[in-house]
Amino acid sequence: MTTATKDTGALALKPYIRLLTTTQFAFNTGFYAVLPYLAAHLGDGLGMAGWLVGLVLGLRTFSQQGLFVVGGALTDRYGPRPVVLTGCALRIAGFCWLAQAGSTPTVIGAVLLIGFAAALFSPAVESETARAAVAHEHASGTPRAQVLAVFSAAGQAGAFIGPLLGSLLLLLGGGFRSACLAGAVVFVGVLVGHARLVPRGPRRVPAAAAGARTPLGILSDRPFLVLCLAYSCYLLSYNQLYLALPVEVERATGSQGALGGLFALSSPLVVVAQLPLTRWSARRIAPRTALVAGLAVVAGFAAVPLAPGGPAGLLPGATLVVLLTLGQMLLVPAARGLVPDLVDDRRLGLATGALSSVSGLAVLVGSAATGTLLDTPGPVLWAVLAAVPLAGAGLALTLPSGRGAPSPADAGTDQL
Repeated sequence: MTTATKDTGALALKPYIRLLTTTQFAFNTGFYAVLPYLAAHLGDGLGMAGWLVGLVLGLRTFSQQGLFVVGGALTDRYGPRPVVLTGCALRIAGFCWLAQAGSTPTVIGAVLLIGFAAALFSPAVESETARAAVAHEHASGTPRAQVLAVFSAAGQAGAFIGPLLGSLLLLLGGGFRSACLAGAVVFVGVLVGHARLVPRGPRRVPAAAAGARTPLGILSDRPFLVLCLAYSCYLLSYNQLYLALPVEVERATGSQGALGGLFALSSPLVVVAQLPLTRWSARRIAPRTALVAGLAVVAGFAAVPLAPGGPAGLLPGATLVVLLTLGQMLLVPAARGLVPDLVDDRRLGLATGALSSVSGLAVLVGSAATGTLLDTPGPVLWAVLAAVPLAGAGLALTLPSGRGAPSPADAGTDQL
């Protein structure tokens, strides 16, 4: 196979992997058509106080991220099809409910339903993608990280297009309700696609190892716990886009008006560079090395406050976004590709959910601690923040290396 054929073939996804990747794109498109405008709708549209808006947003996050382990455990027990279909149905109902909700109790009920829906289908789709990536790696020699990178890039593309769709609907005068209904329509499409294309037949977990099927049981597995902690260090660092970056931008420019443009840097960068970067790293370095390198790149934002002020006042924020995004592109496919090596296949759904839930809890606790540092001088703040991914890199060094790059003979079968 020629190099040109091989490069284009990398995008020719197998049907089931294509379905999962398209699902991730659709999930994020529908979700981000609504989420960026929720706070303004609650405050300006429904007249909620600021603390109540924060509470509603926090409840949505908890009902989603904190309950990923539930969706993962159900996927292990019943297989992905019923879990994804139930999650889609709940999200459709949640978006339709939110479109009509006009009181605090009804809004809270709608956002809890929306969050719990994601807690069902996201770990199901993510664990099934990891399982399909491993199977494809064994069959063709294509590194699993490349499949996971396509999946990640599809999600980022959805996260980029979703807000544009929401903005278009708002500009056309449809209002927040139309954005909610558009999100519901997207999930109707996902529901129909999975109902028709995902095979039936639940995956039954044998009665043995019942204790290991609980979150505490799987976290007693030391290598997997180390991976969770290292991944938590990355997510806590990534959360600085929403916590420390606004402070840095205001410190440099006197306002937060440029935040939208800085946020917009990340998704297109992932869409353009994720696949080439992962293709390179999957062939040349082990997954553990990619995880360590990604965390080290993230730690480079210690240099952010050293950038010049004045006309270049936005350079620190742009540097932060680029470094976080590059680190993310290196480490996320590697981390997700390591999960199947660290846990039994019968626990893959639970492990995928636990990875997100543990990391979400770490972000919740770590962000509260970080908030106390925001008034400290910039060099001190960013030095402390840089120590977090460095600690994660140190933890990652203790992990198994993971499956290395395929041999040159295998590389010729690069068909996803």
